[in-house]
Amino acid sequence: MLLRLSHIQRLVTQRPSSLASIVASQKRNMKIVSIPIRSDNYMYVLMEERTGTGDIKANNVKALLVDPADPKALEKVSTVLEEEGAGSVDIVGVLTTHHHEDHAGGNDIVVKAIPSASIYGGKPKDGPPRVRAVTNLVADGDEISLGDSIKIKCLATPCHTQDSICYYVTDGDQKAVFAGDTLFQGGCGRFFEGTPEEMHSSLSYLGQLPDETIVYNGHEYTRGNLKFAKTVEPMNDALSRLEQLCDSNEITTGKSTIGDEKQWNVFMRLDIPAIRQATGGTDAAAVMGKLRELKNAM
Repeated sequence: MLLRLSHIQRLVTQRPSSLASIVASQKRNMKIVSIPIRSDNYMYVLMEERTGTGDIKANNVKALLVDPADPKALEKVSTVLEEEGAGSVDIVGVLTTHHHEDHAGGNDIVVKAIPSASIYGGKPKDGPPRVRAVTNLVADGDEISLGDSIKIKCLATPCHTQDSICYYVTDGDQKAVFAGDTLFQGGCGRFFEGTPEEMHSSLSYLGQLPDETIVYNGHEYTRGNLKFAKTVEPMNDALSRLEQLCDSNEITTGKSTIGDEKQWNVFMRLDIPAIRQATGGTDAAAVMGKLRELKNAM
């Protein structure tokens, strides 16, 4: 299916200030379009500019949707991509981070409109797949390619759901991760199907990605996460940067890196004395469990 390429939101070219020198030297082959949907969700369009010139007006750009979490997802994508009428996009599939309706709810519509689309998603260790309309089951370490240069590595991050997959995307020096409901700016997802140990393992896994990896998450929860972090680790100077990010941006996804999260996200800082004192925990699992309990109660 071809959609006319258009409104590549300013979000696409904005990057955390700490990466400015890196981005300036890049050919911006990889484009990520952030699209707010529902009340606080995000879906994304991941696409490659095939000419390698940085000119997004070229035709034949291949794209994947990430978490088209709305029955009207294609209409929303089309609206965003038609406003400037700058080319065409060939949607070849969907990356689904987990089976929840607010992330996979538009998969059926995509398949109906684009029968050739590949729907990627994970599965729990036990039981059948739960991702809507899934055609390509993926597991930890599996790799997907998009166009000529974008590489996508699947990272299994069970806890929020047992079929949770994060997608680490690279194109040359550019690096990003679609973290679904595992990692948020300043927070993490609820443990609906997992344990504190699993969330600690999953966040530690994401923490091994290069520090410059840009984080694209599933919901706009940053302000609430900042408020919580101030109650747990009020003397952390990095929180002032997170607060500035919130004050300066209505939409915060794509504005932080893995390196940032390790500095200000209390769920990735379980060994910090102030956080252990605030939770009363003595080991990582106990600290993680108490943090989630406290955050749920806010």
